[in-house]
Amino acid sequence: MNERRSKMQVIADVLRVIENEGGRTKPTHILYKANLSHKLLKEHLNTLLQKGFIEVTIEENRTLYRITDKGRKFMGEFRKIEKLASVFGLPV
Repeated sequence: MNERRSKMQVIADVLRVIENEGGRTKPTHILYKANLSHKLLKEHLNTLLQKGFIEVTIEENRTLYRITDKGRKFMGEFRKIEKLASVFGLPV
């Protein structure tokens, strides 16, 4: 069965993509690697910007999204939750 990701999982996926790309990346990389539509990408990026988990930078006329310390802290806590859930055989 094809299960949908929760909003929390999608947010974690977006942050994970940025982390895996060295802490900053282009929106198209996030779009493809987090498997999101353009509309959903914009929504989640706006949420993450508003919450202070990411910030936008412009380098060489390219828009890049950078994970903040707050975003890194969130990911650390989210990983703990994932580990705990897996110990009990529960999905996050």
